[in-house]
Amino acid sequence: MAALRTLRQLKIVAPRLRLASAPLARLPLLAAVKPSARLFSVSSCSRAAGSATTDLATTLREELKYEVEQTEEANQEIPPFLAEFEEAGVWTIADTPGNDEVFVTRTFGDETIRAMFSIADLQALEEEDMEAEPEAEAPPTELRVSLSITKASTPGALTLDLYCSEGALQPGTVTFYPDASLATDLTIDADFKRRTLYSGPPFETLDTKIQEAFEAFLKERGIDSSLAFFVAEFAQWKEQREYVHWLEGVGKFIQA
Repeated sequence: MAALRTLRQLKIVAPRLRLASAPLARLPLLAAVKPSARLFSVSSCSRAAGSATTDLATTLREELKYEVEQTEEANQEIPPFLAEFEEAGVWTIADTPGNDEVFVTRTFGDETIRAMFSIADLQALEEEDMEAEPEAEAPPTELRVSLSITKASTPGALTLDLYCSEGALQPGTVTFYPDASLATDLTIDADFKRRTLYSGPPFETLDTKIQEAFEAFLKERGIDSSLAFFVAEFAQWKEQREYVHWLEGVGKFIQA
């Protein structure tokens, strides 16, 4: 992924008008001064787009051209890794252009399994690794994935906080909700209620046998290395596409 260029912050500093204190005898002189139509016209013209706007528009066009030329896969509507994932027919992808979050869902028996991840996590990872040399085609590490499992015949829901790390999905916590809506609703109210409930012990503190049993449970449902690699690749692909669209939108607005 191409590094983001730093755009100069534009500041327009308006001149400050100072009214000096004056004796009362001179107040009528100040009151007699009236702004002319010509002065108003000059002030209006001084606020028109200048060289700073032109420079910004040019820089955005250059960045857009570079990103389009250097990231061929991001410009493909369906890159090979995505076509392969969709052809498998196991998971369904819900991706809304312009949104950070992506959902993949599947069924397993009477279970509905939903995994959610956000490309916003990539920016935080890039900031942490900015000083390190990036590896070619290396997927991001510790990309957070929120997994929920519900059953049509049984109340409640199981949620897991997973992290993409070195081609695997590593559990962080396992939480059970008696009310399934608390696990699946994306409302502010539901999020507040989740914060007040016991989220379960850290996965790494569980007995080794329990950890291994949970890992086998997840693998049986396709929550494995293949899903981890897909999440990492899709997040990178989508983030690049969203960045290009952002450059296009901002550039058009600036030039209008």
